[in-house]
Amino acid sequence: RDHPGELVHQDHKKLARVPAGGGHRAHGRGEEHRGRGIGYDHLEVIVDDASRVACVVPVPDESGASAAHALETAAVFFAERGVRIERVLTDNAKAYTTSRRYAATLAELDIRHKRTRVYRPQTNGKAERFIRTLLAEWAYARPYRSNAERLRALPRWVRFYNEQRHHTAVGGRPPMAALSTRSV
Repeated sequence: RDHPGELVHQDHKKLARVPAGGGHRAHGRGEEHRGRGIGYDHLEVIVDDASRVACVVPVPDESGASAAHALETAAVFFAERGVRIERVLTDNAKAYTTSRRYAATLAELDIRHKRTRVYRPQTNGKAERFIRTLLAEWAYARPYRSNAERLRALPRWVRFYNEQRHHTAVGGRPPMAALSTRSV
């Protein structure tokens, strides 16, 4: 896209929680650690198409209300950086397509909703690629002793991604550099 905010990509990631004391990444996959499922963390990811600046919002579930809350949070995050979200691209999950709350949030924020073609997740590739990076460099980068420890590390990693991690799509600069060099 030509300028930040012209299009953002939004997607949901469901991530198994880390049990107290650490999970299989810390202890291996022995029998003593089987069947201890303790649920999932849910993350809504919003990535700007032009700058690749990302906002990650932990939410309670996969509902339209959670997706709407995340979009509101992202709108504030981007507005604080001088960017207004014009359009959002999502997949065809119910949270984005049938939720009245999500539709109302789009209308309230004056954001146009675009959806990917059915069974074409690569259309939302910016979010999909960011999620892959998020998992590799934050969620699975090291063994965590607890779920709370992993969640505490999330804001620091997102700041690193936006402000320091170099990105080939924005000329080898960090994503936030694309916002600070544009004319407002």
